[in-house]
Amino acid sequence: MSARRVLAVFGVLVMLVAGCDRPGADDDRSAAGDGRAAAPMELAWQEVTLPAPPGPAGRLLLRDAVSCAGGWFLVGGVVDAAGETRPAAWSSADGVSWIPVPIAARTFYGRQHVLYAAACAPGPAGGSAGGRVAALGAKNGGVHGNPRTGTWVRDGAGALREVPAAFELFGGPRAVSVARLAAGAGGWLIAGARVDGAAVWTSPDADGFTLAEGLPELAGDARGRTAAYDAVALPTGWLVVGSLLPAGGAALTPLAWTSADGRSWRRVELPVRDGRGRAERVTLRDGVPVAVGAASDGFAVWRADDGARWQRVGGFGAVGPGVLSVVGLTVVRGVLVAVTGDGVGRSAWASTDGGASWRPVRAPLTVVDGGDTALTVAGGEDRLLVLADDGRGSHAWWGRV
Repeated sequence: MSARRVLAVFGVLVMLVAGCDRPGADDDRSAAGDGRAAAPMELAWQEVTLPAPPGPAGRLLLRDAVSCAGGWFLVGGVVDAAGETRPAAWSSADGVSWIPVPIAARTFYGRQHVLYAAACAPGPAGGSAGGRVAALGAKNGGVHGNPRTGTWVRDGAGALREVPAAFELFGGPRAVSVARLAAGAGGWLIAGARVDGAAVWTSPDADGFTLAEGLPELAGDARGRTAAYDAVALPTGWLVVGSLLPAGGAALTPLAWTSADGRSWRRVELPVRDGRGRAERVTLRDGVPVAVGAASDGFAVWRADDGARWQRVGGFGAVGPGVLSVVGLTVVRGVLVAVTGDGVGRSAWASTDGGASWRPVRAPLTVVDGGDTALTVAGGEDRLLVLADDGRGSHAWWGRV
């Protein structure tokens, strides 16, 4: 099967739950937030050379990266000329010299996974080599062609090994999405959705997850159906962001949830013009949560200044006739960098003031939105790592912020 089918279901999910009108040209906002054109941020890009992983030759699929106490970890896959895929990963101590990570797949579909999300928990000694890295992978298969999703974990400098799990832990008739992975002092958490709404999977060590679905406030109820898209660890627990499709409604409302233990959740509705939008990515800037997502008037930015009270602090415009989406968010030396899609192309944006104002970042490769393409970012120290796949090849670049 082709790599295109691996991620197709996620694109379909976004289309189904979007419910957000694209802004018109007069809604386009920029760095100053007043409609003036913003000069793009120019970075001196330096391309990264990634050695081919062991196995048959093929095109690299770069999908996510994470920085962990000075080390780096990059995940994705390889697709051969026949369209068959296999998982792949790379690690680096300095971000310059990369080596392939050994892959230890244990199942039929695991051997075909494309790894699409990663997280890292530093070890007590510091550095990624002293910690643990985990990843999410998926491959479409079975009678209905649904994603066969699983998790992977790596201790220190060993192999990235697949963690076998029961089919219905991530799949089955109640499956909807398995979106993003986060790590913190309290363990690991995956954000996603089941048929009754937002759900999470938790683990103390990423070596096997427990599903928590149908939880009060987190899952859907009489108020409507929820979905979770991203998560981040807090000093006191977890923060998850997503959306609510109100009962009888056709447009989404952005939500955030907090929990100390992954079982009891508190729901907060994020402020947005006309109540329409979704919170798609979240990160911490100087310890303060910042979320970005599509809204009816463009891309909205929210900040939780006291950890619980959210306010909309800014936004930026978009062009294109398609559904708006936020597919990446990171922070480098206090600079927020988001990656968005508008149905035509994917773009990068940066904010130096906590999300109040934004300017475009000139990416090193033009990437269309959708299909077998990808554009994402990862931040560490003073450098920004950009991964881009235009459907013909994948590349990685450094840019110093």
